[in-house]
Amino acid sequence: MLADGWLFPTWVVGSSRMRSVDDSWPQPGAKLHHSFGVWPMLVNDETVVREWDAPRRAVISPKGWPVGEALVTIDVKPRRGGCVVRIQEKAQKGPATLIPNFVMDLFLHWRNVETLRRLAFVAEGRA
Repeated sequence: MLADGWLFPTWVVGSSRMRSVDDSWPQPGAKLHHSFGVWPMLVNDETVVREWDAPRRAVISPKGWPVGEALVTIDVKPRRGGCVVRIQEKAQKGPATLIPNFVMDLFLHWRNVETLRRLAFVAEGRA
C-alpha cells in the first residue's frame, strides 16, 4: 500500500488529491506531489521519502505549508497472520512547531487513528 504513491490520499487524513508521483517512488529522495484541504482552499505541496525499508519501515517528510513540515515514521511488524502498523509524527518546520507537544499529540492521535483505519481498509480490501 505504501509503495503505491497514487493511493496516498486514500488513506492519509487531510490529503485531497495526487498531482503526480515520481517514477522512483518509494526510493529515498522520491516525491509525491499532492494537495490537501477542500476546494476551493486546496494547497499544493509534496512529501519526500527519507527512508524505505519495505516491508518494515518508511520515513517520509510531508509538507503542508502554511502549517509546516513533519517527519513521519511508519513501522510495520508481523503479528499472527497480519501485522501491526505504528505511526509517529513530529512537526519539523513552520508554525506547527510552536504548538505545545501535548496539544499536538492530541490532534495527531485522532488523525493517525483514522489514517491507520483507512490504511487497514485499503490493505484488507486488496488482500
